[in-house]
Amino acid sequence: WYQRRVRGATTGATDRNENTKTMDDVQGRQRFNADPKKGIESLISTRLLNDTPEDIAVFLYKGERLNKTKIGEYLGENKEPNLTVLRKFVELFAFQKMDIVTALRAFLGKFRLPGEAQKIDRMMEEFATVYCAANAGVYCKSDTCYVLAFSIIMLNTSLHNPSVKDKLTADQFVKMNNGINDGGDLPASLLTEAYNSIKNQPFEIPEEDTQDFTITFYNPDKRGYLVKEGGKHKSWKKRYFVLTDNCLYYFVKESDSEPKGIVPLENLKVTEYKERKFTFEIRSEDRFIKSAKTDSGGKMVSGNHEYYRIQASNQDENENVD
Repeated sequence: WYQRRVRGATTGATDRNENTKTMDDVQGRQRFNADPKKGIESLISTRLLNDTPEDIAVFLYKGERLNKTKIGEYLGENKEPNLTVLRKFVELFAFQKMDIVTALRAFLGKFRLPGEAQKIDRMMEEFATVYCAANAGVYCKSDTCYVLAFSIIMLNTSLHNPSVKDKLTADQFVKMNNGINDGGDLPASLLTEAYNSIKNQPFEIPEEDTQDFTITFYNPDKRGYLVKEGGKHKSWKKRYFVLTDNCLYYFVKESDSEPKGIVPLENLKVTEYKERKFTFEIRSEDRFIKSAKTDSGGKMVSGNHEYYRIQASNQDENENVD
């Protein structure tokens, strides 16, 4: 599966720059998933992300290969530029003519709410401000939307948390929200519709992102076990490989949460290695391949490989590699 995916080898500074950009992007996202602030600083320093709240907000909104818990952690910080980024992040949602439950589903699907009440409060306040501005006339003021949003989140917990025995009824939900619209009542039909929506379909709260790292790769080209020759010690060991976006990731085992190594495949040459059955070799026209690996302390560092040699277990697997 590797050879037909690798782009043709070329020479020159442009190719090396593209290879470096891919590596810097992978490492920056990995750093974000460990420490959001350092990850963003890394991407800014390598000029892969502009140092503006607008661009950082778009980066988080897209969320490609980012831990949603860490996104929520960053957005919840009570300091700059995080506060401005949060506002710009919420403004990216198209809330116009969207009922509040649907808007909350879209909003809460992009990150995992942090556990601290103060952080949740700031995030829901921004949501309410932007949502009300997009739906003028539905609520008297943003405070109404803010209270109702919290009420809906509580309703979701009441109806779908197994530990809550006394479930809220529709009538109780309507009554508990009486008077929140600047002293007046919201239409009972609006509240009942919100109640039924949550009852029929709970919020899809993002998981903690601690499971198999490979779930962050959307529609990988290939994945599976192969045998890889070691770099420093020339022993052959079984590794779990994932190919996606012209980048090869390998893990010690499938259930690992972090890759052991990352190899961007742009402009690399792949050939058959005839000294060992069903084996292929990856090389660069430069002396060393731009790559990354995890050191003994779990830190991602630059690799220093002249080549990679990888073996399939049989001819059928080797043909699938094509």
